[in-house]
Amino acid sequence: MLKTIPDLLQEARQNVRTITAKEANAEREQNNGIIIDVREPAEFEAGSASGAVNVPRGLLEVKMLEMEKDPNRPIYLHCASSLRAALGAEQLARVGYQNVSVITCSMDDIKKACC
Repeated sequence: MLKTIPDLLQEARQNVRTITAKEANAEREQNNGIIIDVREPAEFEAGSASGAVNVPRGLLEVKMLEMEKDPNRPIYLHCASSLRAALGAEQLARVGYQNVSVITCSMDDIKKACC
């Protein structure tokens, strides 16, 4: 049986840490974390959190391994619905990143809170 998008999201959220944008921003101020926007470049250009780095979901594992060598550095992923971010967080955990969180707020909340 094929899984629906809500099924995938529910499964992924069971395996990853979810956090609000306000919580992510507060933590990032203390821990030098990085915010990754996993949406496509056109979506990112239309507006994202200040200071976020765009690494599309399809390239996430490869680019992160090039970009961040510290498996313990806090990484905060976001997208428009949190599905791509949750799936990306699962993949980053599989390659060895230990401190990955998914921001689950709306894009407006992410843009407001993450400066």
